[in-house]
Amino acid sequence: MPVLAFDHVNVRTAQLDEMITFYGAILDLHPGKRPDFGFPGAWLYLGDHPYIHLVGVDGSVAAGLNLSLEHFAFSATGLADFRALLDAHTIDHRLAVVPGMPIVQVNFFDPDGNHIHIDFDTAEMES
Repeated sequence: MPVLAFDHVNVRTAQLDEMITFYGAILDLHPGKRPDFGFPGAWLYLGDHPYIHLVGVDGSVAAGLNLSLEHFAFSATGLADFRALLDAHTIDHRLAVVPGMPIVQVNFFDPDGNHIHIDFDTAEMES
């Protein structure tokens, strides 16, 4: 059974509304159809696929979680515009060039402190 593609990441949050707003404003992900699981949450779509599944949890539950996901990433174009967007929202970020690969990462954190990076072609650094 070969793995075919990445499907989604599931993120628990005590700040459901803030996270929906953040991912909409910063990554242009929009809430869409989600099964009625009987607990709060949102599926955030890029095009017609829900890549981020948010699960709303009580604040005390979220504080006690010891999760090990270090980061998740997307690829994009438009490095300068994306950095300007982060600056406009006063989101701290840093660039990291991947050694030996034509990739520059823009690293930042969502409202819950989850590490995200968006990968761009290093050629965009020169433009």
